[in-house]
Amino acid sequence: MENVTVSGDTRFDRVIEVAEEWEALPAVDLFVGQQPVIVAGSTWEEDEEEMDHYANSHPEIRFIVAPHEISEDRLAEVERLFRHCVRYSAWVRNGRIELPGMRKATPGWPEPNVLLIDNMGMLSKLYRYAIVAYVGGGFGDDGVHNVLEAAVYGKPVVYGPVIEKYIEAVELTESGGGIVIDSAVEAEKVFDRLLRDAREREEMGKASLEYVHSRKGATGRILRFIQENRLLTS
Repeated sequence: MENVTVSGDTRFDRVIEVAEEWEALPAVDLFVGQQPVIVAGSTWEEDEEEMDHYANSHPEIRFIVAPHEISEDRLAEVERLFRHCVRYSAWVRNGRIELPGMRKATPGWPEPNVLLIDNMGMLSKLYRYAIVAYVGGGFGDDGVHNVLEAAVYGKPVVYGPVIEKYIEAVELTESGGGIVIDSAVEAEKVFDRLLRDAREREEMGKASLEYVHSRKGATGRILRFIQENRLLTS
């Protein structure tokens, strides 16, 4: 055991770094406006089926859905589930936001409440917009995806029950920053409660943020160990 050193998990440092470098996304700003936002990231069909009824019956809430895969088949599946849905690329292309070289807004463009992210690389920034974050994968055999990307912004994080292989999801739940749901009915109850109860959101968000920051520092420890032991010298 003397040859083993526990340094921690560098993913905590990475999500903190991303959060500190966050910049607003103008197209998303315009989509969400002043409405409450639920961001669902790294989702599979099993996750989307837990949320579609809630989104379809609550047009006053803005949903941002970022599927784990963005093949045309997967995007079409999401569009079938969410009735008032627009792809991010179409939202931008149709001029709902004015950027250099972009044409004016199209008259009569429908007002969706679900923004479907059809590109890779945006998710870590999108969680910042959430009042409540949902992380997908927890209803599949492989388990929940990265809960840290949402927790680092001080958000309540909701996910399905398959978390046992992911210590950060287990610990986030134990810390009070995450909630495990088992069904669509439970998801709707949790969303309703969190959207209504600002105090609970604040307490959960604080717990999420404190959990992530309590685990930071692994990158520095690894670099110091390498330097002190001259592991990169020939």
